[in-house]
Amino acid sequence: MQKVKFSPEPQKLKETVRRLLRVRIQLTRRQWIVAVAALAAVAALLIWLLRPQTQQPVYPIVAVEPVTTDNVNIYGEYVGRIRAQQFVEVRARVEGYLENMLFAEGTYVNKNQVLFVINQDQYRAKADKARAQLKKDEAQALKAERDLKRIRPLFEQNAASQLDLDNAEAAYESAEATVAMSEADLAQAELELGYTIVRSPLSGHISERNVDLGTLVGPGGKSLLATIVKSDTVLVDFSMTALDYLKSKERNINLGQQDSTRSWQPNITITLADNTVYPYKGYVDFAEPQVDPQTGTFSVRAEMPNPKQVLLPGQFTKVKLLLDVREGALVVPMKAVTIEKGGAYIYTMRKDNAVEKRFIELGPEVGNNVVVERGLAEGEMVVVEGFHKLTPGMKVRVSDPEAEAGDSITTTKNEVTGVEENTTGTKDNAKGE
Repeated sequence: MQKVKFSPEPQKLKETVRRLLRVRIQLTRRQWIVAVAALAAVAALLIWLLRPQTQQPVYPIVAVEPVTTDNVNIYGEYVGRIRAQQFVEVRARVEGYLENMLFAEGTYVNKNQVLFVINQDQYRAKADKARAQLKKDEAQALKAERDLKRIRPLFEQNAASQLDLDNAEAAYESAEATVAMSEADLAQAELELGYTIVRSPLSGHISERNVDLGTLVGPGGKSLLATIVKSDTVLVDFSMTALDYLKSKERNINLGQQDSTRSWQPNITITLADNTVYPYKGYVDFAEPQVDPQTGTFSVRAEMPNPKQVLLPGQFTKVKLLLDVREGALVVPMKAVTIEKGGAYIYTMRKDNAVEKRFIELGPEVGNNVVVERGLAEGEMVVVEGFHKLTPGMKVRVSDPEAEAGDSITTTKNEVTGVEENTTGTKDNAKGE
């Protein structure tokens, strides 16, 4: 049997395998160590991220405004009716046929302007007759005066009797009385003759004529010829409630009387039919001293300039009457006030950023604001937004409208810049194409 001899090469192979295994085992341990270290790091990170954090208190956000002072005008609103300051009916004062008309209907006429002419024939004749009678009576009076002057010296010389002197004096006095009567008759006749010329008693706008030419007109107020309206200044009539009147009395305001001790006077402004405010102001010049028992109101009148005749007599308008001026009144926004059964209250800010519920006494409302009679001081900060969920003593955080507005503006600017850049890019693309 032949013996096999092993060469040294398989032994070397075994050693090589053992070395490779040792290296593999060593590499696996290193990887395990690395893996464990990585897992530990991840666990530490998770523990750090999931650790319990301290909760910061969340304060409600509110908006505040300071209490300010202002001069507050208190108004009353009513319904008024406009009428002319003067309204005159032109009527005939003598009887006769209407002969002429010397004006254009609806135009402006001046004072003493001739409007109508009534036939003058009979009145001119009457005046001529009275004038002639006056001359006759004056002649008789002159003769009686000469007779008296002649008889008086004769009586002093005993050449005429007392009877002659008495008769001469009586004749003279009678003649003088007759002259006076004739003068009165002439004056009356000339006055009636003047009435045949119908003139305008004032300056204003005249209406259309109410009679035609040739119409027989007469005195006694029966013959209305036309009407003249003076509307350069108009009167505004309105009714004021008795409550407003009493309140004005409490403020020591006498409607219809000018008070030189006040810096203001009760005036009115009116609103036209197109809801525009008339540019001129009127002043109250009369107030009825008694209240209507049926309506509980009393009449008030104001005088209003009307240079351009924009205001028409008979038109209705809204009247706003200045009743009082509260100087240095405390004013807060109406939206900050809450009204309940217990009264009106408001939230104010303390120095420690906590809110305080403050009951206040309200005065008149002025636009979006209201006057505070009691309960607040000037400069205090009141909550105007976000007060619905507040409780007394709660701390709040005040919003910063300016910062928010600035952020909005910055964002808007960035957006605009982006649009411009996009626009530029579009233009470049268009050029490349």
